[in-house]
Amino acid sequence: MGIHPELAEFPKFAVAAPIIGYARTQPQGLSNDWHAHDAAQLFHVVRGSIAIDTELGTFFVPPERAVWLPPRVGHQTRYLSDTEIRYIYVQYAHTKDLPKTPQVMQVTTLLRALILEFMSYPRSETETGPAARIASVILDQLKMLPAAPLQLPMPQDLRLRALCEEVVRCPARIPSLGEAAERCATSVRSFERRIKAETGLNYRTWCRQVKLFRALELLASGRSVSDVSHKLGYEGPSAFVATFRKAFGVTPGRYFGGADLN
Repeated sequence: MGIHPELAEFPKFAVAAPIIGYARTQPQGLSNDWHAHDAAQLFHVVRGSIAIDTELGTFFVPPERAVWLPPRVGHQTRYLSDTEIRYIYVQYAHTKDLPKTPQVMQVTTLLRALILEFMSYPRSETETGPAARIASVILDQLKMLPAAPLQLPMPQDLRLRALCEEVVRCPARIPSLGEAAERCATSVRSFERRIKAETGLNYRTWCRQVKLFRALELLASGRSVSDVSHKLGYEGPSAFVATFRKAFGVTPGRYFGGADLN
């Protein structure tokens, strides 16, 4: 069983089935323009790593995770390494009971098998019969998948967002709490209250997330743990690995599905 050759191309004509499959291998460095779909979209990363930017924040997706985007959510996809990816588009009429906010999901063994099986059918056979029944089970699974903590929320306040975007661009040099508050023309207490209200995180935790997510990007591109820890200003590789393990539950190498990276 494998992906049907038809699914290597985006559909040229309307498809009446509840879900539409599409499978590609995208090259490292590819980035598309901001856009949105009437359909919801699931990005299942089989191999490689992607980042999806939305107005609500950036979502990072390593192998065997997926990003769920509800209908009409503006986004931009960045492929951080050569990436084998399966896209599932859910037609708008079938999204009522599915998650209403973007999120990263853990792909279960069952969902992975269902997606692969569904993608073995040509699109002309997905409106009825076995493929349609598989699609129904996929939709049921999407209602139950737990979200994974792989989002970097961004504030909407203009001054706060400008500061946060600068931190994202250069996470090795993060302003102190006092400097950050001063640049946003507010007191430290007010600054902390505002960033917590807008992102759900305090400033220190938010900055730690930035560094960890930049580490994911660098590791996905093939950089070593030593290189990443040095580039992001950690005290050393062991300190970086400890921080990574605390955040994600595993070492960097295990996170990417292999042995530890040196």
